[in-house]
Amino acid sequence: MKRDRITSNQRPRRQESAVKPKKALGQHFLTDENVARRIAETLDAWKGLPVLEVGPGMGVLTKYLIELGHNVKVTEIDGESIEYLRYHFPELHGRILDADFLKLNLGALYPDGQKFCVIGNYPYNISSQIFFHILDYKDQVTACSGMLQREVAERLAAPEGTKARGILSVLLQAWYDVKYLFTVDENVFNPPPKVKSGVIIMTRNDVTSLGCDEKLFKTIVKTTFGQRRKTIRNSIRGLFPAGVPLPESPLLAMRPEQLSVAQFIELTSLLEQAKGLIVPDEPTVVEE
Repeated sequence: MKRDRITSNQRPRRQESAVKPKKALGQHFLTDENVARRIAETLDAWKGLPVLEVGPGMGVLTKYLIELGHNVKVTEIDGESIEYLRYHFPELHGRILDADFLKLNLGALYPDGQKFCVIGNYPYNISSQIFFHILDYKDQVTACSGMLQREVAERLAAPEGTKARGILSVLLQAWYDVKYLFTVDENVFNPPPKVKSGVIIMTRNDVTSLGCDEKLFKTIVKTTFGQRRKTIRNSIRGLFPAGVPLPESPLLAMRPEQLSVAQFIELTSLLEQAKGLIVPDEPTVVEE
């Protein structure tokens, strides 16, 4: 039998315990309504664009995105959360995706190069992969905001010359202006995480091309940060056959966290012209 549409007055009061947080999914449900609204408001400048929310859980952020007038789709892999959202947010009918964001073809979801925004209270355990996936659609993702582990949030926004700077700092800042907005304490989550969280906003910049081999650029960034205690000269040594001299540049005496995006582009162009360079398949590395 078809269930009647539930109006806002008829809906049962949502309980924090309605969906059990699952450790395997990295779920920590935000319980502070003021924080949720502040996060939703980070996309106020892009109300004309559709919004994809990652991992909505029980919809504490979703609610404010809808109230603020956004055209929202959500993607969730937790079946319990999906059923909760379907019951409490009938206005999202047809816009709740039972899908893993990391496997979503966003170009098919938003075809013909349509621009869109991404937002979420991102699971700590896959936050880096989420942003690598967003980079694959950098020409469509106009803005991205949300909450993640504070250490990771600080890394994404870290400028050159800081210890927090890492692979994603450089790769994201090549295409986005990244800003750390505010810190969120542990006690506004169920269950409370062991660390603080941070909220960021990324806005697509005007760059359409780096002016260098972008695959090599990514390889150099990953290779150098994978051996961040070494100078650039020592970390890229493996990209050249034994006995082949490296090109000369003051950049090679620096460590990766000291380089700006422009300097990484300069380094890429320098190595691109060097004789004997071996470009491996894109490395999968863990930063030191």
